Amino acid sequence: MTRTTEPVNLRCRAISRRSFLISAGSVGVAVAFGSLPGQAFGAMMASSVEGSYLPNAWVSISTDGTVTIMSPASEMGQGIMTTLPLLIAEEMDANWDDVKIVQAPSDAETFGNPGFYGVQLTGGSESTRGYFTPLRLIGAQTRQVILASCATLLNVPQSELSTEPGRVVHSLSGHSLGFGDIAAKGVLPDILPQVTEADLKTPEQWRYIGRRDIPRIDVPAKVNGSGIYGIDVQLPDMLYGAVLRPPVQGEKPETIDDEAARAVPGITHIVPLSYGVGIIGETVEATKRAKDLLQVSWTTSSRVRNYTSDQLLEQYRKVGNDLSQAGVEAHAQGDTETAIRNATTVIKVDYMSDLIYHATMEPMNATAQVTGDTVEVWAPTQGPTGTQRFAANVIGTTPDKVKVNTTLLGGGFGRKAEADFIIDAVSLAKESGGRPVKVIWSREDDVRHDKFRPLEAQHIQVGLDADGNITGWRHRIVADSIFARTMPELFKDMGGHDDVVTEGAHFNYAVPAHRIDYIRQDNGLDIGFWFAVGVGYTRFGIECVIDEIAAVKGSDPVELRLELLKDQPRARNVIETVARMADWDRPRDDRALGIAYADAFGSHCAQVAEVSLNRKTGEIRVHKVWCAIDTGVAVQPRHLEGMMIVGITNGVSQTLFEQINIVDGEVQEGNFDTYRVIRMSDAPEIEVSVVPTPGSPVGGAGQAGLPPVGPAIANAVARLTGGVRLRHYPFLPERVLEALNA
Repeated sequence: MTRTTEPVNLRCRAISRRSFLISAGSVGVAVAFGSLPGQAFGAMMASSVEGSYLPNAWVSISTDGTVTIMSPASEMGQGIMTTLPLLIAEEMDANWDDVKIVQAPSDAETFGNPGFYGVQLTGGSESTRGYFTPLRLIGAQTRQVILASCATLLNVPQSELSTEPGRVVHSLSGHSLGFGDIAAKGVLPDILPQVTEADLKTPEQWRYIGRRDIPRIDVPAKVNGSGIYGIDVQLPDMLYGAVLRPPVQGEKPETIDDEAARAVPGITHIVPLSYGVGIIGETVEATKRAKDLLQVSWTTSSRVRNYTSDQLLEQYRKVGNDLSQAGVEAHAQGDTETAIRNATTVIKVDYMSDLIYHATMEPMNATAQVTGDTVEVWAPTQGPTGTQRFAANVIGTTPDKVKVNTTLLGGGFGRKAEADFIIDAVSLAKESGGRPVKVIWSREDDVRHDKFRPLEAQHIQVGLDADGNITGWRHRIVADSIFARTMPELFKDMGGHDDVVTEGAHFNYAVPAHRIDYIRQDNGLDIGFWFAVGVGYTRFGIECVIDEIAAVKGSDPVELRLELLKDQPRARNVIETVARMADWDRPRDDRALGIAYADAFGSHCAQVAEVSLNRKTGEIRVHKVWCAIDTGVAVQPRHLEGMMIVGITNGVSQTLFEQINIVDGEVQEGNFDTYRVIRMSDAPEIEVSVVPTPGSPVGGAGQAGLPPVGPAIANAVARLTGGVRLRHYPFLPERVLEALNA
């Protein structure tokens, strides 16, 4: 997902009472996760807001001192349900042991992310970046409200009061009041205190930010089974739904023979849809059986019938090489064309990536209930605001009449920012006579009807002078567009440039001339956001080419990167750190090290991979990956380490195994027996060092761990084999053997 290109100016922003109190009467609408008894330390998830002392729509305090804080982002394993409320707790000086967390309701005006144009959307490693300052301001203002109430209760000037965790202290008299006491007796001030960034704590004053011993509050519920995912939702009188989709995207049912399907016990409705056939029944088993018995003929006019992925990828490669086929200029610095034309040596290479499936462990699902012109949705969604809009479109109402209950997500990776599974549930609930309907996709549906990571080819040309120094860098990216489908107005405003597809191509290496072009291919297939999206493949090409330049120049790959980043101290630090961690200069028997770096999502990440290669089978084994990450402010360092492990594991998987093949528009894979993902036996040992830079802006972390690992593996293979370059994700054994024998 993309981030706003204009930073939100919050330096002098005063938060209004309306922005806090809007919809305060509905702050308890979150799905009930259940409290977690017996936690030794840390916040607990609550089923609803507790207490009547409401300084704002984000915080409530009960008379026993419990502080309930809203979490505005979707929790999908990245720990954001801990990170964001912790920012409020930090500034308001709440006692973290007394904090409970509630998932925020669907209300973009109150809970929207400034980093995503003010909508509620989780992705793009943007949650902490977007909310970091606003939530701290909310916490600071909450503290001022509490101080004002306490000053009235103690009949002392507010300026004489200070706070300790969960308590207000008047040191001159020795009196103090706990937050619970203030909640029981205090009155909210008539005029809401105003705060700016000048009122925020300095890093030296932080009690919680940067600590390693604060556990994630979602983990206990996931371990003991009490956590509620979308697939777990159970409602009274609930029905179940399924949708039969066409074998080729974009086709519609022409004829439907549903006689056998209707005869299945428990089936209540067969619903013709513009994109398939819906089934509603009393049990999941009944809907599955009826779906299998449907006899449907489909239209055959979809453009996707011409889509055969391996043929198109070769076509994309040729387009990238054909400089007469102009694209949209994504970045231009200096005269790249002249620099390359006059270069002593020109490196010309192609890098390619296949389609990839999201492979979330929880398949797509949603539950909906339609009552008149109102809708209620329970779903593992990354985008509550989008869910409101699409659900409203289905029944012809307005988004304000759609209530979204965001559950825990069993994996997201961008897939659950889509709305197709939401549309399924609302479309069927519209026909159910008011009863709620839960739709659960089968794994086969999930694989074959995913919004895959784009098929893409990159053509890179780099000019070198006689000393091997870079004179110019041309980068052409050939792929379909995500924004053309998901954000058409933005795509148009950007002149046909999709900056999430080209994301990561604009690097911070010091080169005198640099040009990036995007050449869109439109073959009808819906493609979408996938873990790290463009950065995952653009850095593959860039970091491998950096190693190719080092080979031409006779330089060490680490030293060349440090040279090209001489004015980038944070980048140099993570590279030097990871090289020390891996003992870069120590020779290995039958193994080699490769390095790669990325500055994606506002963070700096460098990784070294240690690999071996079976030259007979072409199988690559990744033994260990070292990682150094600098996110500027490290809100929760231990959680950052976990996110890097997730990113690296996914990165190894997409580098070595993951591949979707489409032939004549039909996806060939259907489940994990045919779609290979990393297994426990494939997983490398991973060592992570978090090296924050005090005073730097907070960077994203959710996806920052993925981009470097693939090129690090490729670069290690090149060192191990004396220069054999792997340039096509994934590195299937047959492709490796082909490269070895070329």
